[in-house]
Amino acid sequence: MKKTPFSGRLVMIGFGSIGQGVLPMLFDHIALTPDRVVVVTAEDRGNAIAKKYGVKFIEKRLDQANYRPVLEPLLRKGDFLLNLSVEVASVALIRLAHEKGALYLDTCVEPWVGGYTDPKLTPSQRSNYALRESALKLQPELKGGPTAVIAHGANPGIVSHFVKEALLHIARDTGKNGAMPKDQPGWAALANDLGVKVIHIAERDTQVASEPKKPGEFVNTWSIDGFVSEGGQPAELGWGTHEKHFPSDGARHDFGCDSAIYLQRPGASTRVRTWTPLEGPFHGFLVTHNEAISISDYFTLRQDGKVKYRPTVHYAYHPCDDAVLSVHEICGKNWVQQEKQRLIVDEITSGIDELGVLLMGHAKGAYWYGSVLSIDEARKLVPYNNATSLQVTAGVLGAVIWAIENPRAGVVEADHMDHARIMEIARPYLGKMVGEYSDWTPLLRRGLLFPESVDENDPWQFKNFRVV
Repeated sequence: MKKTPFSGRLVMIGFGSIGQGVLPMLFDHIALTPDRVVVVTAEDRGNAIAKKYGVKFIEKRLDQANYRPVLEPLLRKGDFLLNLSVEVASVALIRLAHEKGALYLDTCVEPWVGGYTDPKLTPSQRSNYALRESALKLQPELKGGPTAVIAHGANPGIVSHFVKEALLHIARDTGKNGAMPKDQPGWAALANDLGVKVIHIAERDTQVASEPKKPGEFVNTWSIDGFVSEGGQPAELGWGTHEKHFPSDGARHDFGCDSAIYLQRPGASTRVRTWTPLEGPFHGFLVTHNEAISISDYFTLRQDGKVKYRPTVHYAYHPCDDAVLSVHEICGKNWVQQEKQRLIVDEITSGIDELGVLLMGHAKGAYWYGSVLSIDEARKLVPYNNATSLQVTAGVLGAVIWAIENPRAGVVEADHMDHARIMEIARPYLGKMVGEYSDWTPLLRRGLLFPESVDENDPWQFKNFRVV
């Protein structure tokens, strides 16, 4: 395997499921030596793996007071600051990396501790929309500086590239011009020409552990703190131009790009209908994610300064069944998190993660495109991963290499990166890439057992988006 040249040091913040999973992949694909890798993390978890690979391990919880004294001695020009932590502010780290001349990547735009739950903040201020805007505000100031990739794992991240590939497939299969657009207006025009009105990031995780969830513990296949944090944020979605009625508890932000709205309720208590090829129809949580906002923003088409077209975009997530039980339990406790956590990797006995994008409204109805990865295949490909984490680490790996190859891009999101290059790197780790058409809609088989209004003039009914 030809490795990407890189002469700097890599400083990794956080060493949970994603940090541990991506470390062997970085050594496989990038010209790194163990003496040029440092892990800074809040807890001892993963220390044995760090020792196995010979990398320096610093157990230190970063906060507003100490992050500079801890990180500044570790960073210099040409290094890479890889942020895989929670509750360490991305904006602060991006500025530090820029000052030091270092590259940067995170998988989520994070606030400092309390940023997700501070009662003094409004729901708008606690939203992913606000966090994204805080990072994008740096773009003019840091333009042309060291590349800082924000929010690039699986989702957000890889799914933005799935959308572009799906659009090209639909264009090909409907006889439209299949030429790849060259810029953002071109991609937005393609989505509009195809008639795409709604994009779900539709995910179903069926991984099962040998030991079932117990009362009083939160079980999940990836970061529990991360999931709980985003689940308690307001439900958010990119809001399309085709929508005729506004949700009764919906609200707009009074700043930023205006591509998204939020609901006055947590995402983990809001369910939406969606579809994947293997699972078929199911209910997923409308959990806020950066990509719901960035994809809707990226595919906005403007004419004479006014928005002509924009798709509705949201995440529809059914985690592993034990995680669903964990969410129901935490909701019942009014968002008080369980004392015990169990991140399942080695104890998983079976299951897959179906992660893709569902594009609806075009001539062929609905089209799902994405990764179908089993736990067995994930274990064959890379150690220290389950199916869920490997989809994320594949996105991290692709974006790290892209940043090294494009070192002066400033602050950039997945939607503005070369999707073909990212997919070239990530595809070998994504299992089976599936594209499947369906006639499914959120209204299918509605009203059979109980009367339901599906009148578009009823403000609670939406033809393509429906809160359960």
